[in-house]
Amino acid sequence: MRLLMSAAFSTALTFPACAQEMLVTVEVPRLEVAEYHAPYLAMWVEGADGEATSLAVWYDVELRNEEGETWLKDLRQWWRRIGRETEMPVDGVSGPTRPPGEHKLGLDAADPQIAALSGGKYEFVIEAAREVGGREILRAPFEWPASAEQKLELKGERELGLVTVVLKP
Repeated sequence: MRLLMSAAFSTALTFPACAQEMLVTVEVPRLEVAEYHAPYLAMWVEGADGEATSLAVWYDVELRNEEGETWLKDLRQWWRRIGRETEMPVDGVSGPTRPPGEHKLGLDAADPQIAALSGGKYEFVIEAAREVGGREILRAPFEWPASAEQKLELKGERELGLVTVVLKP
């Protein structure tokens, strides 16, 4: 028994654990408008093969009779790629809209959204849509898994502020 544990321990020291991480920071800008509504927002990853994986979907989860889900189709690109086939809510993916300010999302190799990614070229996509407002979509290519730390920076023009994606090996 001692020999078996010793061999397992030395193997753990020889081969580092896979600690891939994706850290996303999203700025929801404060807009000076007469009627402000927090934006619905979707973040996802698209593979070169056309497969897409939702990372986060923020919408009005507290409306009666799940009416908030009715407006998810305003996130047009996400809706066409993934949304119409997704039964909401999704544990670990869906959540309430966020007020103006900076919001963080951290995912690692243990999260199902990241664990599902095989090695290759991908595109990070974020889309925001606001009632009585506009729509905005931003995209950035990346490779997974990251061999070195990568930082992607995207800047929205109205519905999204600075969006930063940090990929860590």
